Amino acid sequence: MRTQPVLVYDGDCGFCTTSVTFAEKRIRPLCEVTPWQFAELDPLGVTQRRAEYELLWITPDGSVYGGAQAVAKLLLSARGGWAVLGALLKLPPIRWAAHGLYRIIADNRDRMPGGTAACALPASRRPGAR
Repeated sequence: MRTQPVLVYDGDCGFCTTSVTFAEKRIRPLCEVTPWQFAELDPLGVTQRRAEYELLWITPDGSVYGGAQAVAKLLLSARGGWAVLGALLKLPPIRWAAHGLYRIIADNRDRMPGGTAACALPASRRPGAR
């Protein structure tokens, strides 16, 4: 059984990789960090489809948080002001705004600094696509 959370991100996305590298160096979350492309997703309780769609925070007991709530958990695991920011991200209406902002950024990550065409998830592979 794992003893610390796992942060799962898209290792093929330049924006995601840059963001996670920043978090590791500056925020220093207390977790294991792995791209979904190298993670054993089944034991973590997540699908590839979900891992492609959003950042994931998986607790040792198997609880899964995605998107803005994964960011909140990451911040909460750090020390100092980062944890305060993480706590704020969990409170309505900030939580609602954070979710919306996360979706805008995630859906446009190929246009973000460090993003490339490889960062764009084809519309047909996004959750809810027909």
